[in-house]
Amino acid sequence: MHQSLSLFAKRTLYCAMISACSCAHFMAVAGMEEFKSGTVITEYGKVATIESNLAIPAGMKFKVAFDLGASAKPGELNRRIDTLARFINMHVAAGVKLEDISLAMVVHGQAASDMTQEHYYQMLNTGKNNANKDLIAQLVKVGVRFYVCGQTAAYYGMSQKDLLPGVDMALSALTAHAVLAHEGYSVNPF
Repeated sequence: MHQSLSLFAKRTLYCAMISACSCAHFMAVAGMEEFKSGTVITEYGKVATIESNLAIPAGMKFKVAFDLGASAKPGELNRRIDTLARFINMHVAAGVKLEDISLAMVVHGQAASDMTQEHYYQMLNTGKNNANKDLIAQLVKVGVRFYVCGQTAAYYGMSQKDLLPGVDMALSALTAHAVLAHEGYSVNPF
C-alpha cells in the first residue's frame, strides 16, 4: 500500500509540474502581445507601455554605454544589439527627446563578427548573412556609437574596412569604456 501511494504521489507531482509549465508558457506567450513597434526604430526594439512609479526627471539626458561580448547564432539577430533599439523606443515613448539619448556599444570577443561587412561575416559564419547590419545602420542613423575592441580585431585579423559603416575601431574595449566613462556615460549592467 505504501508503495502505490508513493507512485500515486509521483504521478500527481508530475501532472502538477506539467500543468504549471503549460500555464507559464501560456502566460509568457500571452504577454508578448503587449509589445509593440516603437516610433523611432520601427522594425526593431518592440516595447510595452508601462505605468512606472519611477519618474524620469524632466530634461534628463541619458548617456549609456552597453557592453557586448557574445555573438548571436550565425545568421541571427543579436538581441543585445536590439536592446539599444528598445532603449530608444521606450524612452521616446515615455516623453524623452531623442536628442537627449546618447548610446554607445563597446564590442569585443566573438561579438565583433556581428559588426562586420557581409564578406567578412560570411567567411566567419559558413556563408550566412549578417542579420545585424540593418539594425546597426538604423541605430547609427540616430546617433548610436559602436566601438569594436582593436585587440579583438587584431586577434581575428579584422581591420576597419571589414566593419560595417558607422562602426569604429577602438584601441581596446577597456579603452573605449574608460573614454565613455570620462565623457559621462554610465554602463548598463545587462
